[in-house]
Amino acid sequence: MAEKRDYYEVLGVSKNAEAAEIKKAYRKLALQYHPDRNPGDKEAEEKFKEAAEAYDVLSNEEKRRRYDQFGHAGLGGGGFSGGGMSMDDIFAHFGDIFGSFGGFGGFSGFGGGRSAHRVNRGTNLRVKVKMTLEEIATGVEKKIKVKKYVADTHCHGTGAKDGNSFTTCSTCHGTGQITRVQNTILGAMQTTSTCPTCEGEGKIINEKCPHCNGEGVQLSEEVISLNIPAGVADGMQLSLSGKGNAARRGGVNGDLIVLIEEIEHAELVRDGNDLLYNTFISFPDAVLGDSVEIPTLEGKVKVKIEPGTQPGKILRLKGKGIPDINGYGKGDLLVKVNVWIPKNLSREDKKVVEDLKERAFLKPVGGESKKGFFKKMKDFFE
Repeated sequence: MAEKRDYYEVLGVSKNAEAAEIKKAYRKLALQYHPDRNPGDKEAEEKFKEAAEAYDVLSNEEKRRRYDQFGHAGLGGGGFSGGGMSMDDIFAHFGDIFGSFGGFGGFSGFGGGRSAHRVNRGTNLRVKVKMTLEEIATGVEKKIKVKKYVADTHCHGTGAKDGNSFTTCSTCHGTGQITRVQNTILGAMQTTSTCPTCEGEGKIINEKCPHCNGEGVQLSEEVISLNIPAGVADGMQLSLSGKGNAARRGGVNGDLIVLIEEIEHAELVRDGNDLLYNTFISFPDAVLGDSVEIPTLEGKVKVKIEPGTQPGKILRLKGKGIPDINGYGKGDLLVKVNVWIPKNLSREDKKVVEDLKERAFLKPVGGESKKGFFKKMKDFFE
């Protein structure tokens, strides 16, 4: 699959462009590559879809925020190309942007070649998905069961008995719109509005489907497979286009909005793409050096503590953190070394510590070697 172009580049706007500028840029491209202006031109059709996908994201405040922060991966397969939306879906979403340009109506297309029927849209669904740090580090496929409205199988989502009991609307003659011409002091003014008889659908149901009462949808359960990329974060929302509720009497399905909920790890703390861990060692281990076992998302590893390690020292385990969602490498595991100091000492214990205080500069006392003294000290603390 070809790599997606930057949405700002597609529309030819800067990253700080305002909503009006984005809308204007999209309208210009949509009119330039409109399929009725470029019949049979597959390249123009792809550019038309690409522009619509870019506008879908950049015109939505929440989607734009996620895109600016995480790029294409932050949309979780959302957008038109990710959801496989058709040309009619694009007109259903953004047909009003074309307006009455050069005498061409928004949904009617250029030269009147496209129907002006109102296209229904299903509502969005929102679900929470809990993920462990281990799952976030590798990415995961999850299957979730959701209750939602789907197209009625008896009438194929049309709302009409047997799926074909319709009559063309006599008010709008199947166009879904009515046009009125009024004479004013400025001349003849033409206005177009949705047909009130068929509510923009261009047809009237003769006999409603008894299973859905003419709505074209029924409540059902569906198991949906989610491919969640590595590197997602708590609170991030992924959008699966077309996986929401089905629309009344056909049309465009809503989206499924997936909210990521990160399960707190028992030992590791996440800080962006890095992981944090506190390890505790004894004073003799800090002086003499040792090795400690550190948990990672792939399992436990042994890390060497150098002699003379100071409290608060940070050990960096490179690449043991969380992958960047845009593919820019992995974070690190940062281990903070803490030295454990005992609080309650017996009289004998205190005497040993006082003896240690006398030898703070590592001077042998009474013929005792440094090695022998620190071995005794290590045995005491352990």
